Amino acid sequence: MAHARNVLGTELELCCTSPVTGYYRDGFCNTGGQDFGLHVVCAQVTEEFLEFTKSRGNDLSTPVPAFDFPGLKPGDRWCLCAARWKEAFDAGVAPPVILSATHPRALEVVSLDELKKCALTIP
Repeated sequence: MAHARNVLGTELELCCTSPVTGYYRDGFCNTGGQDFGLHVVCAQVTEEFLEFTKSRGNDLSTPVPAFDFPGLKPGDRWCLCAARWKEAFDAGVAPPVILSATHPRALEVVSLDELKKCALTIP
């Protein structure tokens, strides 16, 4: 099986394993036929974004033990739905993006330029 690529055209890198993210809960922002939300944007969430997404009906900060979900806190990395990231971008509250861990299907919803404007630079 071929390795997935990222929006930069190189091999898709790990987004986060603590907490474990991704549609397949493998740490990668991969996607498949059942992932209708396109959880493909690897972002480092901020308090501002967590408040924004909660106000839109998707509370990512409250733990849900039944789904082994610890709840996110600012600084955590998570595979976000491309449409929600775009909505946050348009509202001026998009969290920083890790381009090397963002799946190219994100480009069906957002432009590479938009993602690059919010790219997290890792020293």
